[in-house]
Amino acid sequence: MIYDGESIIRTFSKGFILFWIAEKHRFFSAILLLACLTFFQLKGYSTISESVSENEINSEKSYNPARLKWVTGAHITGFTGSMLLLNEAWYKDHPRSAFHFHNDLHDWKQMDKGGHIVSAYHLSRFSHYSFRWAGLNNQQSALWGSISGNLFLATIEILDGFSEEWGASWSDFAANLTGSASFYFQQIYWQEQKITWKYSFSRSGLEQYRPDLLGSNLAENMLKDYNGITYWLSFNLHSLTGKPEGLPPWLNISVGYGANGMLGSLSNPATHNDEPLPHFERYRSFYLAPDIDYSRIRVNSGLLQSIFTTLNFIKFPSPSLEYSRDRGFRFHWIFF
Repeated sequence: MIYDGESIIRTFSKGFILFWIAEKHRFFSAILLLACLTFFQLKGYSTISESVSENEINSEKSYNPARLKWVTGAHITGFTGSMLLLNEAWYKDHPRSAFHFHNDLHDWKQMDKGGHIVSAYHLSRFSHYSFRWAGLNNQQSALWGSISGNLFLATIEILDGFSEEWGASWSDFAANLTGSASFYFQQIYWQEQKITWKYSFSRSGLEQYRPDLLGSNLAENMLKDYNGITYWLSFNLHSLTGKPEGLPPWLNISVGYGANGMLGSLSNPATHNDEPLPHFERYRSFYLAPDIDYSRIRVNSGLLQSIFTTLNFIKFPSPSLEYSRDRGFRFHWIFF
């Protein structure tokens, strides 16, 4: 091997200790994980794609111990900061309990599981690029990227397990593993991501009835209001069909899943704060729509190329065909 695996494990262990110590300070720093990984994503993608060939990146000469220390430190800093702000924003005002499990498989019509899959997939992807920047080869980067993505989300599950209100969820663990595994096996066997998990959002209008649960502003709505979220599997046609000439390399076809009419996790309450709530039918929707793989749009700017690759978790707004059991088929000229 061209890297010291024991050193990486030891450094991550120190990060866990740092997390448990720093947790008491509850400083606003959850965005650090994404910021750190995005920085190395920007650095790593342009470096690999434009300056370093595949043979070079797999050679001993490409391995950079100093960069690996930076990457490992960025993971620890981002991981720690993210946990601190998550605790500040989510857990601190809720009672704690002994660690326990809670079966939430049927909550929110499984929309929250989609969130776990998409999060694990892209955390693994960002982390993979950072390890490539440090000089690890494709297989090693895919492995450590997938481990770090799963480790981050597994820690959140552990925090849930100590919360009296929630509890850890086996189905969440499974969804996290699904997301990381879908990245890992594509990267190992195809050396590219032909099938990408994506996210889109448009305001549902239901947040006004339960702002405490669905969010009181746009940022909270984008995370909490599952009525407005759609999760997608986006298939790159050019790569999956053998890369024929004449077919744009950035053209994708995507299938989506969403749900609507939900004012509660399992059922809708009749009232909220002693005020009656309107009746909404809870239903699932399935979508078919064209999409764009931003990472396959070739531009002359390395920075712009990296930004496109970073933003590839967002589904491109496009015409869409929707199907739901209760409403049948519906066509949207533009669907977010």
